[in-house]
Amino acid sequence: MTRSLLLLLLAALPTWFLAGCKSVDKVLFQPTPAALADRLPSLEVTVDNGPLAQSDGAWPDDPQKLFEREVRMNMTEPEDTLRYGYAKLLITEVSTDRQGKVLQALQLITLMTPSVLGVPLEWYHTTLKAEMQIVDARGEVLGTYTGTGESRIKVAMYHGYSQTQAPRLADVEALRLALAQIKPQVSLDAARLRDQLLAAGPVAPVAEPAEDADQDDEPSTTSAETRLLGEPASSEK
Repeated sequence: MTRSLLLLLLAALPTWFLAGCKSVDKVLFQPTPAALADRLPSLEVTVDNGPLAQSDGAWPDDPQKLFEREVRMNMTEPEDTLRYGYAKLLITEVSTDRQGKVLQALQLITLMTPSVLGVPLEWYHTTLKAEMQIVDARGEVLGTYTGTGESRIKVAMYHGYSQTQAPRLADVEALRLALAQIKPQVSLDAARLRDQLLAAGPVAPVAEPAEDADQDDEPSTTSAETRLLGEPASSEK
């Protein structure tokens, strides 16, 4: 009987937490507050998820969304049709672990009563290292900057996050903190980077694919055939 009750509690746990926990929607892609005093010209943004691609937390496009917002809102000038280089992000190291197994055992023994009262069930802890490069339109690396972020996201009702949301937020928050370390480094080089990016000029636009040569020749061929077929038979005499 006791075992069946514990299994029932474990099965119902995600539903309880989804109903009683905070949502990550408002904080997930929120960039760090400070912006560069000397903004860089508009840049193309690229992201390599590296080992984060194997994580069970962050979604595949989460790093791209966060980094793009950070660059557009805090590092570069307002959107321009021209791009004067690239802001490239590479995630080099990621480690995630769950903390609080003792609390989980206590929760089960007490039939989850502490959770209903707001006691945390566990924490998701992520440590992440990232590298950012500023590259001009010619492909020359103008600066490389690194940062480390460490997050600890609480799983709890009312003042924490659910077990389905916490792993994702832990990964994204660690990346946000790494970017917060990188941004002051970029700020110190901003004037130099701006001058060099502008001197190299904008990124060449991607050429549109040429139309098929056979299609280009088709109208003239068709016209010639039409003239031949349209000649009266008496012209052969």
